[in-house]
Amino acid sequence: MVVELTDGFELAGEATNGAEAIELAERLRPDLVLMDVQMPGIDGIETTRRIRAFENPPIVIVMSTHESGDYEAVAEAAGAIGFVPKSQFGMDTLAEMWNLAQRS
Repeated sequence: MVVELTDGFELAGEATNGAEAIELAERLRPDLVLMDVQMPGIDGIETTRRIRAFENPPIVIVMSTHESGDYEAVAEAAGAIGFVPKSQFGMDTLAEMWNLAQRS
């Protein structure tokens, strides 16, 4: 819902598990992937690692209902530009993360 409400962003696809996320990312070639840590099957961290291994990979932001804890370092090690707890995610956060990624 945040994606659809944020100017300049459009939802390209939605996956229900890690394998589907990898397939959709490869087929749809989005600019940005919002990844949940707790994906059924292949977890969100491994899914991020696989997506970031694509040629010209999308930017990945990892999210979770859990606060950052160890997830931030693990997500970044997998290739994500960062980790955002879902409780802190909103239109401003999405735009800020996108802008940060564009400067990197």
